[in-house]
Formats: sequence, C-alpha cells, structure tokens
Amino acid sequence: MSVLCGVFNPVPTPLDAYKPERWVGDAVFFSETREAYAKRIAQGWTDAVRETHLTETIYMYWDYFRNAFGRNAGIRMDHLLLSPALKPRLKSTGVDRQVRAWPKTSDHAPVWAELAADNSTLGGRSSVKKGP
Repeated sequence: MSVLCGVFNPVPTPLDAYKPERWVGDAVFFSETREAYAKRIAQGWTDAVRETHLTETIYMYWDYFRNAFGRNAGIRMDHLLLSPALKPRLKSTGVDRQVRAWPKTSDHAPVWAELAADNSTLGGRSSVKKGP
C-alpha cells in the first residue's frame, strides 16, 4: 500500500485550472505532462482529491500576482495518489486554504487525505476549508 504525494505539476483537466487557456504554454498543461499523469492513473493509482471532489473546482496553488488567491484564480497541480489497495480506505480529502492566507506563506496550500484504518469503514466526507 502506497501514497504518492507532492507537486507533480500536471494540471490534469481544464476543471483543474481557473482559466485553462492561460496555462497552455506552461509545462503544467503540456500534453506530455498530462499524458504522463494519465498513464500513472491508468496503472491503477487513484487521484484522491478528484475522487472525493468529482466535479468541484478545487485548487491548492495560487500565484502571488494579481490577487490570484483572493480571486480564487488557482490551479490543482499537487496530488495525492493512492495505490489500488488504499482506494477502498479513502474517506475524505481537503485543502487547508487558510494557510495560504498567512503572511509570507507558500503559494501552495496543504492538501490532505483521511484513510480508514481498514476496509470496514468506507465512504465519508470531503472538505475545502475556506480561507478569507
């Protein structure tokens, strides 16, 4: 059982960017980057955040310029990938947005996943903690 987590940099779908057209010339939106990510998913890995937020716009990165955070003009390029054995244990995921509002903070907000101790407790909640 494994979790791969980090800033892998692909923005997998247009849903994962505030204005996808602004990222077309950036490596996070290159077809090669997105295809490499899609191959990982095709291997059986589960995108935990997207699994629990199927159609929701959810970001964890906001540029420092043009009040991107204040406008929620972000992208989703930080990922938590679960191995097939862990997928049934996924209960919830979220982004701690309020951390991004702190002074001199990272341009990324922490992303988290809650997993059941065993497969007997399935389902659950998801949340995005709203910042200022």
